[in-house]
Amino acid sequence: MHSSRQTLIAIAGLMLNALVWGVSWWPFRHLNVLGLNPLWATALIYGVSSVAILAWRPQALGQLLRKPPLWLILLASGSTNAAFNWAVTQGDVVRVVLLFYLMPVWATLLARWLLGERLTKLVSVRLTLALVGAMVVLWPPGGGLPLPRQLADWLGVAGGFFFALNNVLLRKYAQTPPEARGLAMFAGGTIVAGALAAVFAASGLGSPLPAPSAQWLVPVAGLSLAFLVANLGLQYGAERLPSSLTAVVMTVEVVFASGSAVVLGAEQLSRQKLIGGSLILLAILLAAVRPRRPALPAHPPRETPT
Repeated sequence: MHSSRQTLIAIAGLMLNALVWGVSWWPFRHLNVLGLNPLWATALIYGVSSVAILAWRPQALGQLLRKPPLWLILLASGSTNAAFNWAVTQGDVVRVVLLFYLMPVWATLLARWLLGERLTKLVSVRLTLALVGAMVVLWPPGGGLPLPRQLADWLGVAGGFFFALNNVLLRKYAQTPPEARGLAMFAGGTIVAGALAAVFAASGLGSPLPAPSAQWLVPVAGLSLAFLVANLGLQYGAERLPSSLTAVVMTVEVVFASGSAVVLGAEQLSRQKLIGGSLILLAILLAAVRPRRPALPAHPPRETPT
């Protein structure tokens, strides 16, 4: 049984990760303007973090190679980062992030399959609120369903699925060495995004890696540090909280993304987005509420329930 303090720290770690991801669209767009497309940027950013982990814990590489389940985390994390960073660079920020946060649906289904977690009434309420909020924000002005219509939309949906899979796998394999899990997550961003960038560049569908320049090397270094800290927060939180709770808490990224887009003048805040965002925030608040357990009897019990 986790203490209230541990729960709050775990939620704070997830919130930090959501903040970094929520505002990351701006530096990725800036780098894209400088000639470094989001796939190359993702590969470099996570490459720097991977090197940092190996310098800190050299044994992590051997641990990763000897534990095939961590390879799944590598692929899931890499696919998440490649899809999301590509999407927010090309499409509407809020729309992409909200499609990404269909993720609670995937997380619930994956957790039932891989972890055997039960779908309680409270979890159902939280998921419903989060999804209804997303639907309100995405609903087209002329009517109709908010279905993916562009490449960025599909990338947002795919990124959300792989992010849910990543969270569930982190919890399922929480007993593996933390440095190996961290390396798997960062190496995944380098391998998946780098491979896609190289394939697209070779086929003429994407730009090649530009010549080294302080204009983009300095932002890449800063983003590397930010994502390193953010992903450590994600790993800490995802290991200690149920996958359904992790999925809902992380939807606060919608607020960070929307707010930063409005402040930086990329988008305007409408009543529709305010209503949808309020529902999502309510879901997050409900996710932080934990039912009280009945008081223990005065005499010492044989075993404390967990």
